[in-house]
Amino acid sequence: MGTKGKHRMHLVWDWNGTLLDDNAAVVGATNAAFAEVGLEPITIEQYREMYCVPIPRFYERLMGRLPTDAEWERMDGIFHRYYTEQRVACGLTEGAEELLAQWRLAGRSQSLLSMYGHDQLVPVVRGYGIEQHFTRVDGRTGPSGGSKAQHMERHLAALDGIAPEHMVIIGDAVDDAVAAAHVGAAAVLYTGGSHSRVSLEAAGVPVVDSLVEAVALAEQMAG
Repeated sequence: MGTKGKHRMHLVWDWNGTLLDDNAAVVGATNAAFAEVGLEPITIEQYREMYCVPIPRFYERLMGRLPTDAEWERMDGIFHRYYTEQRVACGLTEGAEELLAQWRLAGRSQSLLSMYGHDQLVPVVRGYGIEQHFTRVDGRTGPSGGSKAQHMERHLAALDGIAPEHMVIIGDAVDDAVAAAHVGAAAVLYTGGSHSRVSLEAAGVPVVDSLVEAVALAEQMAG
Protein backbone atom coordinates (compact mmCIF):
# COMPACT_ATOMS: atom_id res chain seq x y z
CA MET A 1 0.00 0.00 0.00
CA GLY A 2 2.98 2.29 0.50
CA THR A 3 3.03 5.62 2.28
CA LYS A 4 -0.48 6.50 1.22
CA GLY A 5 -1.79 3.31 2.83
CA LYS A 6 0.05 4.08 6.03
CA HIS A 7 -1.67 7.44 6.24
CA ARG A 8 -5.04 5.75 5.77
CA MET A 9 -4.50 3.21 8.54
CA HIS A 10 -6.68 4.04 11.55
CA LEU A 11 -6.09 2.71 15.06
CA VAL A 12 -8.99 2.00 17.41
CA TRP A 13 -7.68 1.86 20.96
CA ASP A 14 -9.26 0.13 23.92
CA TRP A 15 -9.11 1.99 27.22
CA ASN A 16 -9.23 -0.16 30.38
CA GLY A 17 -6.22 -2.47 30.58
CA THR A 18 -4.79 -1.13 27.31
CA LEU A 19 -4.12 2.61 27.37
CA LEU A 20 -5.00 2.81 31.07
CA ASP A 21 -3.02 0.59 33.43
CA ASP A 22 -5.89 -0.07 35.83
CA ASN A 23 -5.50 -3.77 36.62
CA ALA A 24 -5.16 -3.19 40.37
CA ALA A 25 -8.36 -1.12 40.46
CA VAL A 26 -10.28 -3.64 38.34
CA VAL A 27 -9.28 -6.66 40.41
CA GLY A 28 -9.90 -4.77 43.66
CA ALA A 29 -13.35 -3.74 42.44
CA THR A 30 -14.08 -7.30 41.32
CA ASN A 31 -13.16 -8.63 44.76
CA ALA A 32 -15.37 -6.02 46.41
CA ALA A 33 -18.25 -7.25 44.23
CA PHE A 34 -17.44 -10.88 45.01
CA ALA A 35 -17.50 -10.18 48.74
CA GLU A 36 -21.14 -9.10 48.34
CA VAL A 37 -22.10 -12.71 47.49
CA GLY A 38 -19.60 -14.45 49.79
CA LEU A 39 -16.95 -15.33 47.20
CA GLU A 40 -13.28 -15.46 48.12
CA PRO A 41 -11.02 -12.78 46.59
CA ILE A 42 -9.01 -13.67 43.49
CA THR A 43 -5.53 -12.68 42.34
CA ILE A 44 -4.64 -10.83 39.14
CA GLU A 45 -3.39 -14.15 37.72
CA GLN A 46 -6.71 -15.85 38.45
CA TYR A 47 -8.57 -12.90 36.99
CA ARG A 48 -6.60 -13.11 33.74
CA GLU A 49 -7.21 -16.86 33.46
CA MET A 50 -10.96 -16.67 34.14
CA TYR A 51 -12.09 -13.31 32.71
CA CYS A 52 -14.58 -13.32 29.86
CA VAL A 53 -17.53 -11.32 28.58
CA PRO A 54 -20.39 -10.86 29.05
CA ILE A 55 -19.39 -10.16 32.67
CA PRO A 56 -22.19 -12.31 34.18
CA ARG A 57 -20.53 -15.30 32.47
CA PHE A 58 -17.26 -14.39 34.20
CA TYR A 59 -19.11 -14.35 37.52
CA GLU A 60 -20.69 -17.70 36.63
CA ARG A 61 -17.24 -19.27 36.25
CA LEU A 62 -16.47 -18.35 39.84
CA MET A 63 -19.90 -18.80 41.44
CA GLY A 64 -20.78 -22.04 39.66
CA ARG A 65 -24.00 -20.39 38.47
CA LEU A 66 -25.16 -17.17 36.88
CA PRO A 67 -25.87 -14.42 39.40
CA THR A 68 -29.52 -13.61 39.87
CA ASP A 69 -30.73 -10.29 38.51
CA ALA A 70 -30.68 -8.84 42.02
CA GLU A 71 -27.15 -10.15 42.68
CA TRP A 72 -25.91 -8.79 39.35
CA GLU A 73 -27.36 -5.37 40.07
CA ARG A 74 -25.71 -5.25 43.52
CA MET A 75 -22.37 -6.61 42.31
CA ASP A 76 -22.25 -4.29 39.31
CA GLY A 77 -23.05 -1.27 41.48
CA ILE A 78 -20.36 -2.17 44.02
CA PHE A 79 -17.82 -2.81 41.26
CA HIS A 80 -18.34 0.60 39.68
CA ARG A 81 -18.31 2.48 43.00
CA TYR A 82 -15.08 0.82 44.09
CA TYR A 83 -13.47 1.19 40.66
CA THR A 84 -14.31 4.91 40.51
CA GLU A 85 -12.57 5.43 43.86
CA GLN A 86 -9.47 3.43 42.94
CA ARG A 87 -9.07 4.53 39.31
CA VAL A 88 -7.70 7.93 40.32
CA ALA A 89 -4.46 6.25 41.41
CA CYS A 90 -3.97 4.56 38.01
CA GLY A 91 -1.65 5.88 35.32
CA LEU A 92 -1.42 5.42 31.58
CA THR A 93 0.35 2.30 30.33
CA GLU A 94 4.07 2.72 29.73
CA GLY A 95 4.69 4.45 26.41
CA ALA A 96 1.01 5.13 25.70
CA GLU A 97 1.15 8.92 25.65
CA GLU A 98 4.19 9.02 23.38
CA LEU A 99 2.70 6.48 20.95
CA LEU A 100 -0.55 8.43 20.68
CA ALA A 101 1.31 11.67 20.02
CA GLN A 102 3.65 10.10 17.46
CA TRP A 103 0.81 8.47 15.53
CA ARG A 104 -1.09 11.75 15.36
CA LEU A 105 2.00 13.77 14.39
CA ALA A 106 2.63 11.33 11.53
CA GLY A 107 -0.71 12.42 10.07
CA ARG A 108 -2.54 9.22 10.94
CA SER A 109 -5.89 8.97 12.69
CA GLN A 110 -6.91 7.09 15.82
CA SER A 111 -9.94 6.78 18.04
CA LEU A 112 -10.91 5.32 21.39
CA LEU A 113 -13.69 2.79 21.98
CA SER A 114 -14.35 1.50 25.48
CA MET A 115 -16.94 -0.49 27.38
CA TYR A 116 -16.52 2.01 30.20
CA GLY A 117 -19.63 4.20 30.44
CA HIS A 118 -19.45 7.09 27.96
CA ASP A 119 -20.37 9.82 30.46
CA GLN A 120 -17.56 8.66 32.76
CA LEU A 121 -15.04 7.91 30.01
CA VAL A 122 -14.91 11.31 28.29
CA PRO A 123 -13.93 13.39 31.34
CA VAL A 124 -11.49 10.70 32.49
CA VAL A 125 -9.67 10.66 29.13
CA ARG A 126 -9.64 14.46 29.16
CA GLY A 127 -8.15 14.38 32.64
CA TYR A 128 -5.19 12.33 31.41
CA GLY A 129 -4.46 15.02 28.80
CA ILE A 130 -4.74 12.81 25.72
CA GLU A 131 -8.19 13.62 24.32
CA GLN A 132 -6.74 15.73 21.49
CA HIS A 133 -5.04 12.69 19.94
CA PHE A 134 -8.36 11.03 19.05
CA THR A 135 -10.83 11.77 16.28
CA ARG A 136 -13.54 10.17 18.47
CA VAL A 137 -13.88 8.97 22.05
CA ASP A 138 -16.80 6.57 22.47
CA GLY A 139 -17.75 4.78 25.66
CA ARG A 140 -20.52 2.29 26.34
CA THR A 141 -24.09 3.51 26.21
CA GLY A 142 -26.81 1.42 27.80
CA PRO A 143 -26.45 -1.22 30.54
CA SER A 144 -23.08 -2.73 31.45
CA GLY A 145 -22.18 -6.37 31.04
CA GLY A 146 -22.48 -6.80 27.27
CA SER A 147 -20.09 -7.37 24.36
CA LYS A 148 -18.17 -4.83 22.31
CA ALA A 149 -19.24 -5.94 18.83
CA GLN A 150 -22.36 -3.79 18.50
CA HIS A 151 -20.56 -0.78 19.97
CA MET A 152 -17.85 -1.32 17.35
CA GLU A 153 -20.48 -1.20 14.60
CA ARG A 154 -21.67 2.20 15.78
CA HIS A 155 -18.12 3.44 16.25
CA LEU A 156 -17.17 2.44 12.71
CA ALA A 157 -20.29 4.11 11.29
CA ALA A 158 -19.33 7.34 13.07
CA LEU A 159 -15.79 7.22 11.64
CA ASP A 160 -16.92 8.70 8.37
CA GLY A 161 -14.99 7.44 5.38
CA ILE A 162 -12.75 4.91 7.17
CA ALA A 163 -13.12 1.38 5.83
CA PRO A 164 -12.70 -1.54 8.25
CA GLU A 165 -9.86 -2.99 6.16
CA HIS A 166 -7.90 0.15 7.04
CA MET A 167 -8.45 -0.27 10.79
CA VAL A 168 -6.49 -2.06 13.51
CA ILE A 169 -8.08 -2.53 16.92
CA ILE A 170 -5.58 -2.61 19.80
CA GLY A 171 -6.96 -4.09 23.00
CA ASP A 172 -6.30 -6.41 25.92
CA ALA A 173 -9.29 -8.76 25.66
CA VAL A 174 -10.55 -11.53 23.39
CA ASP A 175 -13.70 -9.42 23.04
CA ASP A 176 -11.62 -6.79 21.20
CA ALA A 177 -10.67 -9.39 18.59
CA VAL A 178 -14.29 -10.55 18.34
CA ALA A 179 -15.45 -6.96 17.81
CA ALA A 180 -12.77 -6.40 15.16
CA ALA A 181 -13.78 -9.55 13.27
CA HIS A 182 -17.43 -8.51 13.53
CA VAL A 183 -16.77 -5.42 11.41
CA GLY A 184 -14.00 -6.87 9.23
CA ALA A 185 -11.07 -5.08 10.88
CA ALA A 186 -7.73 -6.42 12.10
CA ALA A 187 -6.77 -6.71 15.76
CA VAL A 188 -3.64 -6.84 17.91
CA LEU A 189 -3.98 -7.97 21.53
CA TYR A 190 -1.83 -6.77 24.42
CA THR A 191 -0.94 -9.06 27.34
CA GLY A 192 -0.73 -6.35 30.01
CA GLY A 193 -4.44 -6.16 30.76
CA SER A 194 -7.35 -8.47 31.53
CA HIS A 195 -6.29 -11.74 29.83
CA SER A 196 -3.41 -14.17 30.06
CA ARG A 197 -1.31 -14.71 26.94
CA VAL A 198 -2.78 -18.21 26.57
CA SER A 199 -6.32 -16.80 26.64
CA LEU A 200 -5.45 -14.13 24.07
CA GLU A 201 -3.68 -16.52 21.71
CA ALA A 202 -6.90 -18.52 21.44
CA ALA A 203 -8.40 -15.54 19.56
CA GLY A 204 -6.17 -16.27 16.57
CA VAL A 205 -4.80 -12.73 16.14
CA PRO A 206 -1.31 -11.32 16.90
CA VAL A 207 -0.48 -11.07 20.61
CA VAL A 208 2.18 -8.69 21.94
CA ASP A 209 3.68 -7.76 25.30
CA SER A 210 3.87 -3.99 24.84
CA LEU A 211 1.96 -1.17 23.17
CA VAL A 212 5.12 -0.31 21.22
CA GLU A 213 4.97 -3.77 19.62
CA ALA A 214 1.25 -3.34 18.97
CA VAL A 215 1.74 -0.10 17.04
CA ALA A 216 4.71 -1.54 15.14
CA LEU A 217 2.51 -4.43 14.01
CA ALA A 218 -0.24 -2.01 12.97
CA GLU A 219 2.31 -0.16 10.83
CA GLN A 220 3.30 -3.43 9.16
CA MET A 221 -0.36 -4.16 8.46
CA ALA A 222 -0.58 -0.75 6.82
CA GLY A 223 1.96 -1.81 4.27
